[in-house]
Amino acid sequence: MPRYLQVAFNLPMQQTFTYLDLDDAATKSGVRVVAPFGRRRVTGFVIGTPRRAPAGVELRAIGRRVDAQPVFDGALLELARWVADTYLCSVGEALAAMIPSGRREILPDDTPGTVERWRDHTLTDEQEHAVAELTAPRPDHAAGGAQARRFYLRGITGSGKTAVFMAAARRVVAAGRGVIYLVPEIALTHQVVDQFSDVFGDQVAVIHSALTPSQRLQQWSRIRGGAARVVIGARSAVFAPLSDLGLMVIDEEHETSYKAGATPRYHARQVAMHRCSAEGATLVMGSATPSLEALHHMRRGVLRRLDLTRRPGGARMPSIEVVEMKGQPGPLSGRLLGEIRAAAAAGRQSILFLNRRGFSYFFHCRSCGFEMRCVRCSVSLTFHKASRVMLCHYCGYRVAPPRACPECASLDIGYSGFGTQRVEEELAAAAPGLRVQRLDTDALRDRGELRGALSRFRNGEVDVLVGTQMVAKGLNFPAVRLVGIINADTGLHLPDFRAAERTFNLIVQVAGRAGRALPDGRVLVQTYHADRPAIRLAVEGRAEEFYRREIAMRRETGFPPFARLIRLVFRSRSKQRAHAAAVGFASHLERGRGTSAEGELLGPVECPIERIAGSYRFHLLLRHPTIGPLHRWVKRTWLTFKTPAGTHLEIDVDPTSVL
Repeated sequence: MPRYLQVAFNLPMQQTFTYLDLDDAATKSGVRVVAPFGRRRVTGFVIGTPRRAPAGVELRAIGRRVDAQPVFDGALLELARWVADTYLCSVGEALAAMIPSGRREILPDDTPGTVERWRDHTLTDEQEHAVAELTAPRPDHAAGGAQARRFYLRGITGSGKTAVFMAAARRVVAAGRGVIYLVPEIALTHQVVDQFSDVFGDQVAVIHSALTPSQRLQQWSRIRGGAARVVIGARSAVFAPLSDLGLMVIDEEHETSYKAGATPRYHARQVAMHRCSAEGATLVMGSATPSLEALHHMRRGVLRRLDLTRRPGGARMPSIEVVEMKGQPGPLSGRLLGEIRAAAAAGRQSILFLNRRGFSYFFHCRSCGFEMRCVRCSVSLTFHKASRVMLCHYCGYRVAPPRACPECASLDIGYSGFGTQRVEEELAAAAPGLRVQRLDTDALRDRGELRGALSRFRNGEVDVLVGTQMVAKGLNFPAVRLVGIINADTGLHLPDFRAAERTFNLIVQVAGRAGRALPDGRVLVQTYHADRPAIRLAVEGRAEEFYRREIAMRRETGFPPFARLIRLVFRSRSKQRAHAAAVGFASHLERGRGTSAEGELLGPVECPIERIAGSYRFHLLLRHPTIGPLHRWVKRTWLTFKTPAGTHLEIDVDPTSVL
C-alpha cells in the first residue's frame, strides 16, 4: 500500500506538496528529503504523512532521505507555522531558518579551551532576590496566558546580570529542565560558553553562525537527543530542539542583531515570548539599556521588572567626560591620548570604540566636488589603506584608489572622515611603545582570530583594543581603566526613527566596559554635538529622562512601541520596474482595504539607501496600533499580487530599521 508524504520547501510559496514514499515506506515526519520539483531535485521537509493522496494528481516519489532520524518534532513544526504566519513567509522558509543545513557527519567541536574559568560568585541581596523570582514555582505548572512568566533584569553595566542568569540556570537544570541562553554577538558566545562549561561540562551545546553547517547539525543532534541541556548561541538558538524547556535568557535584549535580516525576518524576542508561553518556560531578558519596546512592556506589566542598581565587590561606575572635537584635526584628541598613556603607565588597559571600519570613508575632489561612490550602491566608498583599496561595505565592490579626480582629473583630492584603521595608525604614531590590537571584520580573517585577540587582551599582552561593535558590549576585562568613544555622533545622522535610541544605548554600553574591577574607571566621549540629548543624557547618566523624551516623541509621531509596522521593499535592477511594482502593490492594498481602521499606508518612496548591490529599492510602510489588522490587510494583497518579473519583494514585520 503506498504511503504519502507532505513536503514543504524553502521557497516563497504557501502550498505544500504530496509525494510517494520510498519502497521501504520508512520516512518519518521531521526528516529532510530530496524530491523532484519541476526539472530540479530540491531538499524539502516532511511535515506530515497524509492517509490519502490529493485527487486527480499524478504523484512522484521522493529521491532519498537526508536524515536517518527526524531533525524536528511536532512542537518545532508548530513553532515554524507560527513564524510563517507572523512574519509572512512559507512554512518551508521558516523551517530552513530553524534547522541547520549540514549533513549528519561528526566533526570536532569548535569550542576549544576556555579563556576564563567561572568561579562561584557570592551573590548580592539584589542578585539573590532576582534568582528567587526567576526560579519560583510556577502556578499549576501551566503554560500560556496569565501563567506566562516573563521578566526583565534591568541592571547597570557591571552589576552582575550574568551571575544571576548562571545561578537561575543551575537551579533549572538541577530540577531536570533545559536552558537556552541567547547572546547578540559571536564575540560574546565564547565568554559565556567558557563560564557555563565550567559549571555544566559537556551538557553545554553551542549554536552560532561561525560553526560550519555540519558542526551546527552535530550540536542540533546532541540537543535533540538529550545530551545537551544548556544551549548557548546567537539569534537562531531560539529554535534549539530542547525538550522540557525551563528557562530562556535573552542577554543584551536591546541589540538589533536579534532581528533577522533575511526571510523569515523574525525577531528572537518575539519568538522567545511565544515559545516560552507555549512550553511553560520562564523568559528573562536583560540589559542596562532596554529597548523602548521592552520598556513599554515593563510599564504595561507584560514583563516583570527586576533591578540591579550597583556593581558588586565595591566597584563603582566610571567617571564620564565629554571631549568637544570641533576644530580637532584628527580622530584622537590630546586629552584622550594623555589618558591612554597614563593608563598604560599604570599597567592598565584601554578600549577605543569607533563604529566605522577602514581608514577613511569619504573621497572628494576639492576642485569640482566629485564624491567617490559605489557603482552598485547609494553609499560612499571607504578607503582601506592597508590593502590600498576603495571598498563598499554593503556589496563588496572594490576599486583602486584614484591618483587624480575621475571627473575633472584634478590632483587636488583628499579623504575625509576616519575609521578604525586610521585610529590604529595615528595611535601607533603618537604612542609608538603601546601594543595595539584592532578588532573588526577587516582585521579578523578566520573564526579563531577573534578568540585569540580577546585572549591576548585579557592576558595583558595588549595595551589598547581598537574596535567596532565587537568591543561595545558584554565583554568583561578587569584591567580596563579607560574607554574612549572616538565619534559618538556617527549614528545620529541616519534617517531612522531609532537613531537617537541606538546612540544613547551605544554610549552607555561602551562606557560600561571601564572600571569593572577597580573604582577608577574613566570614559571619554568625543563628539561634535555635545548638546544632542542622546549624547548629553547618556554622559550625565540620566537614562529615565532620555526614555521619557524618546517615548513622548514616539507617541507623538506614531512609531513603535505605540504602533506596529510592516515594511515592504521592492528591489530590481531596473529603477522603473522597482517603482512600478511598489506603486502596483500600493494600489492593490488600497483596493483591498476593508476599512480605514485597518491601518495607514505610507509611500511608496525610494528607500533612504536607494540602491544596494545594483538593485534599486522602493518601500511601503504600513502602520497600525496592533499587528492583526496589518497582517490581514497585507496577506490579502500578498497572496494575490503577482510580483513583476525581475522584481523581488521583501516583507519585514516589525522592522528595526527603515534604511
